[in-house]
Amino acid sequence: MNTLELPPGMESVPAKRTRPRVPNWLILLVTYAISILCLVWALRGYDFSQIQAAIRSVKWGWVLVAIVLELTVYILQAWRWLTLLRPIERLGLWETVHAIFIGLFASNVLPLRPGELIRCYLLAVWGEIPISVTLTSAAIERVLDGMFLVLAFWVSMWFVSIPREWLDGVQILAVFVLALTLLFTYVLFHRQHAHSFLGSRTWGRKFLHVLDQIHQMGDWRTLAAAFGITFLYWLLQAVSVWALFRSYEMDLSFWHGWEVMLMKTIGTFIPSAPGNIGVFQFAVKKALTLFYVEPGVAVELSMLMWVVMTLPLLIAGLVAIFLTGSSLREIHHHAHHRLQPGWPNPKP
Repeated sequence: MNTLELPPGMESVPAKRTRPRVPNWLILLVTYAISILCLVWALRGYDFSQIQAAIRSVKWGWVLVAIVLELTVYILQAWRWLTLLRPIERLGLWETVHAIFIGLFASNVLPLRPGELIRCYLLAVWGEIPISVTLTSAAIERVLDGMFLVLAFWVSMWFVSIPREWLDGVQILAVFVLALTLLFTYVLFHRQHAHSFLGSRTWGRKFLHVLDQIHQMGDWRTLAAAFGITFLYWLLQAVSVWALFRSYEMDLSFWHGWEVMLMKTIGTFIPSAPGNIGVFQFAVKKALTLFYVEPGVAVELSMLMWVVMTLPLLIAGLVAIFLTGSSLREIHHHAHHRLQPGWPNPKP
């Protein structure tokens, strides 16, 4: 059992408070407003008297398959995270899975999706490594995901028709991913130039250790293995969506499930309330209606998909938090202040 043991003196070091440029209440107001508007749009026109009949018609065996696949997805994510960290530190799969499920739980119940910071903080404490290492590896994960999503959209265009507005969104994502990829490649192949550039600037000296960590994790065999795991990570998510199609006995192919998964992922990039409530249903319903699914069925499937992709993670996250012996509030508090100046790092 992992217990959240903090380094000596961590609780006694005061965090330096900085005044946010934008009030937190305003950010929360905007995100909740977006979620409410999206949810209202997704549910409009639906006859709620059909819910009971819809529940009885679902093939729950396929739903169970989808749940198992969804949980397996995050075990694959833990495997990929370990693979990226292997050139620096060899950690255990249990600690990584444990941290990921707590992070997912936090993003599903707390505003502003703090799960990424929390999972990186926990692995840093449990693995006794600098949090900058875990944050850098998580950033590389996002670059790999972005590269895969862009490639997957272009490949799927050969099998399924994609509306123009979605292609425009993917093109914006592609530009962002390309910029990050070029920056990552520059760091790998021009380490001395990058060091000189950052070292000559006051603000840049703070990131020299991050540059070194990127270079350590930038082994091509490691990155190739991580990208292969990324393919499996997204493939299982698409199969999970297809299994939910089968639970409704829908005549949609695996490629339709692939597209719905991609559109759901792009759609939930929008800032929203915890658990992506509202924007999730909006994106899934929009994707399904593009494939001529009846609006009422699209609403039902979007809600079922949200439950399948959220409730098991909440249960797994609760168990993971219980095993730490701490509360989510304590974990979130320490993770937030861990990045403040003067807050001590766990020694490797």
